[in-house]
Amino acid sequence: MARVIWEYRDLRFIVGIAIFAASVGSASAQQVAARADLQQRPDTAPKTSINSATKTAAAAPSSPPATSDAKPARGSSVKGPYYVDFRARTAASYGHAFVWYGKTSQRAVEVAGLHPAGDTLPYILGHLMFVPSETGASYGDLDEQYLTATYRVYLNEADAKKVFAYIKHLQATSPVWNAETTNCTNFIGRIASFMGLKAPFHLLKPEEYINKLRALNGGRQTVQLAADR
Repeated sequence: MARVIWEYRDLRFIVGIAIFAASVGSASAQQVAARADLQQRPDTAPKTSINSATKTAAAAPSSPPATSDAKPARGSSVKGPYYVDFRARTAASYGHAFVWYGKTSQRAVEVAGLHPAGDTLPYILGHLMFVPSETGASYGDLDEQYLTATYRVYLNEADAKKVFAYIKHLQATSPVWNAETTNCTNFIGRIASFMGLKAPFHLLKPEEYINKLRALNGGRQTVQLAADR
């Protein structure tokens, strides 16, 4: 009889340990899932003066400066001294397309992209009419956690000077934004075309546009400008 009692106690002890382990494992799994969910949802980013819940491809006037110390390279091999990185990121709607550009040996990058000057209202109106634009960095452009697609092309110094000058010229001569015509994908497509790359039709979601841009050009990683550029 005593033996049966001890076996019963042993069984309860083992079951208790199993239940405790399962509960700990479940809690850990929930914590991991929660962390993963937070990383994937742009509306859980740290709060700033910009309302990220209503943020779209547009940038707020308080967007960060166009130059940053963000790391320019995602890969380990360097294909040239200068680069243009065509990028897409998440947003509250269908995303945003823009470019990073600079020198591979430097951490600082410059950012260019076309977006409405303002927050939600200019973005909504921009689907019906032309609205004033901004062409620098917008909220999220410098955060790798929001990146959805990237296509980097390398250039020599002489060509980089021409391309970088063209980007700045394009920024200076792009005063308006419109969702169907002068939008973010059209803006970076003009840069790609100037570089001699094949550019997709601009009415694509930013992530799809960048992936299509890479595919159309066979994933080439270096560019040499035509003599007339």
